[in-house]
Amino acid sequence: MHHGILIVDDNSSVRRSLRSLLQLSAGWDICGEAENGAAAVEMVEKLHPDVVVLDLAMPIMNGLESAREISKIHPHPHIVLYTLHASDQLQSQAREAGIDSVLPKTSQGCRDLLALLGQWLLPDPGSNRKEANDRTTSRQLESSHQQKH
Repeated sequence: MHHGILIVDDNSSVRRSLRSLLQLSAGWDICGEAENGAAAVEMVEKLHPDVVVLDLAMPIMNGLESAREISKIHPHPHIVLYTLHASDQLQSQAREAGIDSVLPKTSQGCRDLLALLGQWLLPDPGSNRKEANDRTTSRQLESSHQQKH
């Protein structure tokens, strides 16, 4: 099963590298890319991704501002702040903005990002994803039942 991930970074090389890493490592679906926080908010409204990977320092709207807006319009995606500026103070600000995790742009940060995405996107019988899938299956059954009658 593919899950949509939105990659947001003003550096096209970082976006390309992340796309390659996520697609090649786990076959995850990258549903879109944005070069600033304002574009990210618009894309979340259109695409409803499962995960948004945000840079902090971007033009027009930074990652914290973008996360606040995304949390208002679509509270369900997991949000990762993937930045060169990771710090304890930023962790606190990020949580207040609705960000699930802050990871540094390092090789360890890449491994941690893959691990997080695995926890969030791979099926786990005891997770909320299963409950969401159960609700979807129930809706599909109801729909097919209604079509038969």
